[in-house]
Amino acid sequence: MSVGHFFVPAHISAGFIAPLVGYTSSAAIIFQAANSTGANDAMITSWFWALGLGMGLSTIGLSLFFKQPILTAWSTPGAAILVTSLAGVPMAEAIGAFLLCSVLLTLVGLSGWFDRLMAFMPQSIAAAMLAGVLLPFAMHMIMSLESQLVLVFTMIMTFFISRVFWPKLAIMVTFLMGIMIAGVQNLIVWQSLSLQISSPIWTAPEWSLSAAIGVAIPLFIVTMASQNLPGIVVLRSHGYDAPAAPLITWTGITGLLMAPFGGFAFNLSAIMAAICMGKDVDADPQQRYRSAVWAGLFIVATGIFADSLTGLFNSLPQALVVSIAGLALLGTISSSLSAALVQESERIPAMITLITTASGVVLWGIGSAFWGLVLGVLALLIQHYSTSSSPSVEP
Repeated sequence: MSVGHFFVPAHISAGFIAPLVGYTSSAAIIFQAANSTGANDAMITSWFWALGLGMGLSTIGLSLFFKQPILTAWSTPGAAILVTSLAGVPMAEAIGAFLLCSVLLTLVGLSGWFDRLMAFMPQSIAAAMLAGVLLPFAMHMIMSLESQLVLVFTMIMTFFISRVFWPKLAIMVTFLMGIMIAGVQNLIVWQSLSLQISSPIWTAPEWSLSAAIGVAIPLFIVTMASQNLPGIVVLRSHGYDAPAAPLITWTGITGLLMAPFGGFAFNLSAIMAAICMGKDVDADPQQRYRSAVWAGLFIVATGIFADSLTGLFNSLPQALVVSIAGLALLGTISSSLSAALVQESERIPAMITLITTASGVVLWGIGSAFWGLVLGVLALLIQHYSTSSSPSVEP
């Protein structure tokens, strides 16, 4: 990778926007989860140190090895479960549960069964699930017009105009315009920031049956169903063929290394990865992995300077972050919808998947992406069965 090819503005822009969206959309949940264990400020910083370095280094390593845009992330639905399941659980037992979850993820990756499962996934259902995962971001952007009309409308118009004159820089130009408008409107609430390197805190794990059942098992299930499954679908929907087994194995190994410092669970990213895979990032799909490498570098920085960069991200108005995410994902949403609806015979099951996934429904702690997939596949199987079992009519 030459220096000139590495410093491509579109790659850098996508690499920055991806963690920006990831952190601002769910960092608050991590704070809540850590607080549930009674963690102090230093321990919370250690959690973000572990998550940042684990996500960033694994993203860089996997993307460079496979030459594909592979991003890892923390388990956001897993963190949401931890907010309640960690209440009253000592930190040492929580760390033990995190390690057990990572062991299970590693074993799933080594077994290879996830690859076999994905081989049977209908393309229309997978694409519909991806569209359903991403569609709320675009909808939230439009809904933000109610609260921040000038900011959001200006960003949308800037994006469309930039696509005409500077298509590869559209997201970066739009983001800078959003920063400028937000600054003029005094919407950026600068927090007290001091650039200092974060320090990790080691916590020796302790094992308990209650933490294993109440924390580790639910964390493992939602990470696989609500995170790794959409993460693989994003890759496949964009034509990338990196095998699932080593990807999931390495997220599990990353968890084993980072759990004692607060890295509760790592998984394949769907949202951040989709931002780095669009045509606006690079016309050549084989070059888009470089945007993921930039994302990994930025994510590592968020770990090293956890206090400072988390505060910086949280200083930006929510409408700005939601809008830039929605605009960055428009291309992926449109291509996913096209793939989901291309076969007329599969459109109804695909729509069931899309609607269920976009609804955000959560049943038994498992997110809507999994249930959209289940209902879509069931609808498709029933449809195929009824078609094949219908008696043929002689002319």
